Amino acid sequence: LDLIETLGDRLQTTHFLVTTVTTTAAEALEKRLPPRTRHQYAPLDTPKAARRFLDHWQPNLACFVESEIWPRLIIRAERLGTPMALVNARLSERSLKKWRALPGIAKSLFSRFSLILAQNQRVADGVVSLGANADAVHVSGDLKSAASRLPVDETALADIKADIGSRPLWVAASTHAGEEELVLEAHKEILSAVPEALLILAPRHPERGAEIAQTIEQMGLSVASRSLGETPKEGTQVWLVDTLGELGLWYSLSTVAFLGGSLQPIGGHNPYEPMAFGTFVLYGPGISNFVDAYDVLTEAGLSAPVSEPSDIAPVVLTRLAVGEDSREATASGLGAGIRTKVANHLIELLERSK
Repeated sequence: LDLIETLGDRLQTTHFLVTTVTTTAAEALEKRLPPRTRHQYAPLDTPKAARRFLDHWQPNLACFVESEIWPRLIIRAERLGTPMALVNARLSERSLKKWRALPGIAKSLFSRFSLILAQNQRVADGVVSLGANADAVHVSGDLKSAASRLPVDETALADIKADIGSRPLWVAASTHAGEEELVLEAHKEILSAVPEALLILAPRHPERGAEIAQTIEQMGLSVASRSLGETPKEGTQVWLVDTLGELGLWYSLSTVAFLGGSLQPIGGHNPYEPMAFGTFVLYGPGISNFVDAYDVLTEAGLSAPVSEPSDIAPVVLTRLAVGEDSREATASGLGAGIRTKVANHLIELLERSK
């Protein structure tokens, strides 16, 4: 979205189409669409659907993001003469290994891109080894590190601060099934040291709220559910915020957060979102989609790996003891200039294609 805003400021008559493949992403996107931007669900990657989609929209430029390689869309776009860019290209070692097992297909697809902007040199070398045109490949850095902060409803934030008061709190965000139990065990350890501590638990899929609330109660902890209009009272130990589009609120409140999708082999989630609020991030070993990002942030002292509840509690307690003074410089500074660099490449490609 930030990239579209940058492009939109410089290309005043250009319109933008953004596609998603999940309803969750679509609902979040609809609230934040920049000017001259509309949303559609991505077509199924079949010959007929790809043909109808591209014949209807007739884009002047088709941008694929990270590792979203859709063969039928790519092939059809090339037949229409549509220039294609792979932006913020990200391929884990596992993904590279899979593509290398299909060398013909890999070369056929990656060689069709007029521009590939890789997150780092490892990815750039990887896509070239798969058959991409070396002259088309550039290292731009990770666009996620250049993203603006998530939106925050300032009125809601003030109300929540009034409800919580001075209680120490921490966040577990974007958790998946099998992770909540581990986070709750860590919170029990934290409560033994700081009885008034509050855990704000924001699951990745809010529709699991009732199930998670039951788990919290079964583990002997008191819970309030935001989806039911409940706010944390003095005795509430866990506030289950089973809602969409409010992560900015929770990161604003907390100096430390555990980021889910990492204690299960899911691949992890974007660490730059909490970092933009100066929130220290804990993460598990299952971060295959964000290895490079976490390497940079951990080296900078902005995040730390954990593997079990006993790892989480000591770090959270340390951060709670220091309070607001523990907030680090925001990670957005790490991405300064990346968005402009990517926009420059895309505009140049558009100009060349006229």
